Amino acid sequence: MAADHRSIINRLRRIEGQVRGIAQMIDDDRYCIDILHQMQAVKSALAKVESQILKDHAGHCVAEAIASGDAADQQAKFGELIDLFEKVKR
Repeated sequence: MAADHRSIINRLRRIEGQVRGIAQMIDDDRYCIDILHQMQAVKSALAKVESQILKDHAGHCVAEAIASGDAADQQAKFGELIDLFEKVKR
């Protein structure tokens, strides 16, 4: 497994632990603001992972489609990116 993939998996495992921690905080009836701070930390961590995966996609999948000269593949890859950005705007 590539180092980038290992890094992403490790980050996701840390996020998984954070989410379990939030569930435990709720079970323990912890202060709401503390729970919300932890939720913000999870959202931030997920955003960083999402950004890394998007960079990887652009750097590998989209770049390969461009280099291939295959117009249909290029359109498909760019279409995927546009669809993703449109979902983010909602």
